[in-house]
Amino acid sequence: MVKIRLRRMGAKKRPFYRVVVADSRSPRDGKFLDEIGYYDPTKEPAVIHIDEAKAVRWIGNGAQPTDTARSILRKAGVLRKIQEAKQTAAHATHE
Repeated sequence: MVKIRLRRMGAKKRPFYRVVVADSRSPRDGKFLDEIGYYDPTKEPAVIHIDEAKAVRWIGNGAQPTDTARSILRKAGVLRKIQEAKQTAAHATHE
């Protein structure tokens, strides 16, 4: 299965995460398919940058975000866009 998850970067005690799309069997910091953004919790407020087009495409193709990645995507507003797209598609098919 393909997952959207965090890949830890940065120095010891200074975490920085890249949001990547990877096979669920690959290690946390190992091989990945695509990088869709980054998350820096050390800044105040935390910095979140997500390429929305890539995230929507991967989720549309069946990628499952992990719990932490899901909360980051929610804060970035990506999940709201996906919900709106599904609702407009559902309304279009009923008419």
